[in-house]
Amino acid sequence: MYWTLELASKLEDAPWPATKEELIDFCIRSGAPAEVAENLAEIEDEGEMYDRIEDLWPDYPTKEDFFFNEDEY
Repeated sequence: MYWTLELASKLEDAPWPATKEELIDFCIRSGAPAEVAENLAEIEDEGEMYDRIEDLWPDYPTKEDFFFNEDEY
């Protein structure tokens, strides 16, 4: 399983919170690349709900990660 920014961005409009099966169904219906559904299928599922992409990929970069703060320099 691997995530890239491009693949993970396909889940930004997903119906959060959602189960693994709901996210896979969303990927199929939205025409996301097959790798997204494959990554989701590889997750060990305990029937839990995922509230956001960070629950699947804890290191998912947010917009703040790319924001340049002039006050820091």
